[in-house]
Amino acid sequence: MPLLTLDDACLAFGHVALLDHVAMQIDAGERIALIGRNGSGKSSLLCALAGVGVLDDGRLWSEPGAVLAYVPQEPVFDAERTIYETIASGLGKVSQLLLDYHATVNVLAHDASPERLQQLEELQTQLEHADGWRIHTRVEQAISRFALDAEAKIGTLSGGGIKRVALTQALALEPDLLLLDEPTNHLDLDGILWLETLIRDFRGAVLVITHDRSFLDAIATRVLELDRGKLNSYPGSFAAYQQRKADELAAEAQQQARFDKFLAQEEVWIRKGVEARRTRNEGRVLRLEGLRRERAARRERLGNVELQLVRGEQSGKLVAELQAVSKRFGERTVVRDFSCRILRGDKIGLIGPNGAGKTTLLKLILGELPPDSGQVRLGTRQEVAYFDQFRTALDEEATLAEVISPGSEYIEIGGQRKHVIGYLGEFLFAPERARSPVKSLSGGERNRLLLARLFARPANVLVLDEPTNDLDIETLELLESLLQDYPGTLFLVSHDRRFLDNVVTQSIVAEGEGVWREYAGGYEDWLAARARAAQHQRRERNVATAPAVATKTLAASTPATPAASTASTRRTPGNKLSYRETQELAQLPDRITALENEQALIAQRLTEAALYRDNPHEARQLQLRAAQLEDEIEQLMMRWENLESRSA
Repeated sequence: MPLLTLDDACLAFGHVALLDHVAMQIDAGERIALIGRNGSGKSSLLCALAGVGVLDDGRLWSEPGAVLAYVPQEPVFDAERTIYETIASGLGKVSQLLLDYHATVNVLAHDASPERLQQLEELQTQLEHADGWRIHTRVEQAISRFALDAEAKIGTLSGGGIKRVALTQALALEPDLLLLDEPTNHLDLDGILWLETLIRDFRGAVLVITHDRSFLDAIATRVLELDRGKLNSYPGSFAAYQQRKADELAAEAQQQARFDKFLAQEEVWIRKGVEARRTRNEGRVLRLEGLRRERAARRERLGNVELQLVRGEQSGKLVAELQAVSKRFGERTVVRDFSCRILRGDKIGLIGPNGAGKTTLLKLILGELPPDSGQVRLGTRQEVAYFDQFRTALDEEATLAEVISPGSEYIEIGGQRKHVIGYLGEFLFAPERARSPVKSLSGGERNRLLLARLFARPANVLVLDEPTNDLDIETLELLESLLQDYPGTLFLVSHDRRFLDNVVTQSIVAEGEGVWREYAGGYEDWLAARARAAQHQRRERNVATAPAVATKTLAASTPATPAASTASTRRTPGNKLSYRETQELAQLPDRITALENEQALIAQRLTEAALYRDNPHEARQLQLRAAQLEDEIEQLMMRWENLESRSA
């Protein structure tokens, strides 16, 4: 039996049908990803399913008694409430009892009067009758599980903290169906990985709107796509959806081409006039009228954003050089003894949790913030475009045209003069939207506007702080392609793992306590390097402890009596090293050293960012060889330990 069904649903804003007689079903245990272009109606659909939005027409049914929880894209809570009060307030009839009980317990710490104790006893009795203790325990466990401070005020939390509170509140309901709208927004990488685990372990059904492809691959068992008012279902992974969708679009293009060709032929026939009237083929005329109506009703697939980056004047070869740079704020060290050299054309990703100091490090690199110690040397002829600065500068009441080109109807880009309406059209804004205020835009449309404003300015150093939030998958892929070909220098702060892997050539990673380290490649390359380092440390510990373990084993096996001691020194023929094994043991240290030297040379080569840009094939070959060396060294180490213990 399904948890929820939607039949013949219709929803339109103006003349655009967001939902055009769509149907869907959600079964228990499903993990469904809802995707689609910005403005296609995904959030409106989710609101309708959650009961906070209204459909124009259609039937929505949910299983009687089923509990549904909805987390909007931007949760809004009372800033003066504590985390406990916020979570408990969403639990139905028992909410006020829980809030009163929690407040009374806190007051009793300062006022243990008989009146307060009597009030607490009455609340305990009421909670017992309302099954409130079980719900209270559930709230406490949820807060503990998500490492939240129950007494912290909502107003003190970051965007990621507020998103965690919203998710905790939803899960405290123990819902049968969880509806999530862009839950990865504002979460750092650790938070996204935490959310992946949470959803995979969740026993109920999940419907989530997301454009994070790595997150989507990790959690989805089915993909729902909202495309031109229709809802299409694709069982399986996101990769399977991409293949099927590509095939469908190719078939659709062929079918429309055949239709348009046939329509053109019929239009030629009807324009002959005399021949058409002579043949008196009324059926053919009626068919042509039907073809015209069908063509007029066709909804074309929304085009792609036309992204273009103007680099401007070429900067100097050196962009920035940092030597033993440190920066503190009060007692906290944000950057500790960090050194790096950044050259023109480098594409650098900054990876770290929220609050690690990524923005501070960027400002140090760009010379916008002086270090407490160390030296920063900047290159010449730098034109910096900073994505994040435009978010705070957007005037909600300004029109889109005013945001792009204040006081003028034209804009100069790469030596070409463009009308602002035409330029906005390249970012999928219809001409009639050019005079709309910024406040009317959705999250994805706002980000497209920010990109349009950013790319209208020439720059040879580009700083993008979370540019992927709210962008649909097609625009993400186009932005990736643009940044890959961008000849200037790029600094990218993002929690989108696939976007990092596809764009950056090197990463600067926060490793705690103000320590930052530079790695070649993107997120997955950093994970691989970290795994190799951990494996190397384990191997070194094993080498260090092997002789001690062998000595301890030998001592434990040595009998106390002299006779037994004499007998123990006479080894059995099967345990004694042969001549060949003795020679092998003597040669093993040199063989391991040679392989480790080769490994070190490859590791050094892989740290060169230019390798990935100029010779990606060699980079892949070196990565494969590095993996082979890991296995070979590990096998030789195990062989050495075995022979060493037998020769002791």
